[in-house]
Amino acid sequence: MQGVIFDLDGVLVSTDELHYQAWKKLADELGITDFNREDNVRQRGVSRMASLEVVLEKGDKEYSEEEKVEMAERKNDYYKEMLQSLDDSAVLPGAFDTLKMLRERGILTAVGSASKNAPLILEKTGLLPLIDKISCGLDVTKSKPDPEVFLVAASKLELTPENCLVVEDAKAGIDAAKAGGMKSLGVGPFHEELGADFHSRTLATVDNWEEILC
Repeated sequence: MQGVIFDLDGVLVSTDELHYQAWKKLADELGITDFNREDNVRQRGVSRMASLEVVLEKGDKEYSEEEKVEMAERKNDYYKEMLQSLDDSAVLPGAFDTLKMLRERGILTAVGSASKNAPLILEKTGLLPLIDKISCGLDVTKSKPDPEVFLVAASKLELTPENCLVVEDAKAGIDAAKAGGMKSLGVGPFHEELGADFHSRTLATVDNWEEILC
């Protein structure tokens, strides 16, 4: 394996609560009072516009595409305001050590995330110097489980998909890795249910890197 492509939220960092608070604020403004954390789980790993639809389906109003774009931008503005206070305390266990270990082995690293805020998050958390390339919502138009974001990452690393490992915490991401012809490592609370080639609760608990990277 010559490269490892990481999803961002839920793998390297956790800003899930900020996303939830930003979507909740938008939902409240739209009069949608029953948007909850279960709905928020369905927003993981998909695009901003797909996440917006999860909110809007809880209501009974129809909106134009222009209105939807404005809503998505409004939510992102709320989220970016919250990101200003982000620091390395948002980095998940094992992230720094894993990235340093990969660098020492000469393995390239990338982030493959639907978030257009990926560069800002990496900068705020101090992870940016350990990431070789970023593929994010600024580069792609298709949401996971489409493999576009991972294929763009592999291309930026100048590697073929079969020489890349994807690390994900969402089934849509694991499905995207499979669709792109890449091996996968599932992490997070549902790691055993993602259908990944390998799995572990967190990056800190992975004890078979030799096997995974061979």
